[in-house]
Amino acid sequence: MSLLSRISKYFNQYKVSNILAMIKNSRLDPAICQTRFDNRLVLITGSTSGIGLYTAQKYASMGANLFFINRNKEKTEQLCKDLKDQYNINCSYKIADFSSITQTKKIGEELAKIEQSIEVIILNAGIHLTKRQITSEGLEMVFAVNFLSGFVLTYLLGEKFIHQKKGRIIYVNSEGHRFCPWGLRVDDLTYKKRIYSGLGAYGSAKLAQLLTMLIFAENFEGCGVTINAVHPGAVKSDSGKDNNKLYRWYKKNIIERGLRSTQISAEALYYLGVSGKVSGINGKFFNLTTIEEPAPPALDRDAAEEIWNLSLEMTQIG
Repeated sequence: MSLLSRISKYFNQYKVSNILAMIKNSRLDPAICQTRFDNRLVLITGSTSGIGLYTAQKYASMGANLFFINRNKEKTEQLCKDLKDQYNINCSYKIADFSSITQTKKIGEELAKIEQSIEVIILNAGIHLTKRQITSEGLEMVFAVNFLSGFVLTYLLGEKFIHQKKGRIIYVNSEGHRFCPWGLRVDDLTYKKRIYSGLGAYGSAKLAQLLTMLIFAENFEGCGVTINAVHPGAVKSDSGKDNNKLYRWYKKNIIERGLRSTQISAEALYYLGVSGKVSGINGKFFNLTTIEEPAPPALDRDAAEEIWNLSLEMTQIG
């Protein structure tokens, strides 16, 4: 579909009220859940820094047992030790690079076979790049890490969750999906035909995540399992740490001046994973803990079917 066709498709669906709601919601504090989560198993990806680290600490402080999927073994081992010592919980992990679909599939297949129920999955691992990178498997790096890896884990663990008849899957998404206002360029997901844009690549990955969430939500409907996505707030994180010195300086000295504490993200992710007030809510996009309507392309069921099938083909699962 051409750019003009995509603009024509979505233009009239945009509403000023939705943009104003996004601005209003971004100023709100997250709802707080005081319910403990003792001895429940929670899986978190990308937990050695930023949002993932604060979220791991929050769940551990409320008694949850933790399972991490990270790429840095040394940092993960130290994190597990610290949380065990401080909160007397169980903590284990697997090491994988989320830019590798092969590694992600292997771990997903292993986790699908464990007998213990996984109560909550928080798919947080992500990156932001200012220059195009292609993985060893021929995928655009941001798309692979921010979207496809989480898609693979969700798909491979789906039957386990349905069999459990309970569980919550949470995508750490972003208002950045709005950087892709006219939908996905499914004919050029690796940026071979166009100039690479860091914001565009990030927005594409987050939009693809929201679209496939629609189908996952349909598959989980009525079985006690839910899947939702959350914008974790405009908070300080390690996103962009792999970019050049100029970008890192700009982020630290300009962007981060207006950002909020990462603690609000952890509170929101705990609320969405534990609170009874969101029990049964499925396939929604939250700004922290407030339900919000995403950009029109994220609600396109036909586009969801297209990227779902393409993702199955790209990852060779299903």
